[in-house]
Amino acid sequence: MSSTANPWLISPDLPTNTEINSAPTGTKQGRRIGATAPQPGIALPDTIDRLPQRHTSATATLWWLGVHGGAGESSLAAIAAGTRAASHAWPIPDSIGTTHRVVLVARTNYSGLIAAQRAATEWAANTLADGIELHGLALIADAPGRRPKELRHIEQVIAGGVPQVWNLPWVNAWRLGPATANAPLPKEFQQLFTDLSLPLPHLPHHN
Repeated sequence: MSSTANPWLISPDLPTNTEINSAPTGTKQGRRIGATAPQPGIALPDTIDRLPQRHTSATATLWWLGVHGGAGESSLAAIAAGTRAASHAWPIPDSIGTTHRVVLVARTNYSGLIAAQRAATEWAANTLADGIELHGLALIADAPGRRPKELRHIEQVIAGGVPQVWNLPWVNAWRLGPATANAPLPKEFQQLFTDLSLPLPHLPHHN
């Protein structure tokens, strides 16, 4: 495999022992760092696999874009003051010259990771004009414990195609009730909020 291959074009069905030379490009304090801008020659996913685009005049310090149902975008918006859930659609600004900061959100099961890969490919194909500034992908654990290596492999592939990937652990309280800003959270959320220059929620949580 060429070291210059576009990582978001690599099939997620590669054998799990395949070495991925192109993704990620580096790490920063444990976070994977990948492509920081769209690239030429990226083919769009089929129309049915793309996220809708919704024009909006609403403002937010950052938009959480859940790439599938149940991704956790509403929970992140509930604990991050000034942010909004994008309702599973690219939040295209109405005003010319306005840019919306966006973080993709997905669960770490197979369907969630593939949906994240498709959304990353949309961004990489440069079809969103200048209204979207993608900051990365927040992956929220779909279950407690360590993920299977097959899912970690897909995540490694996707990590090469987005600016950053944050891995957020399972939060049992979100299963039992709504997310609130004053509820304790695992320390991994602190890195996410710090990187995005967002006010820190109540931290940490001790299991």
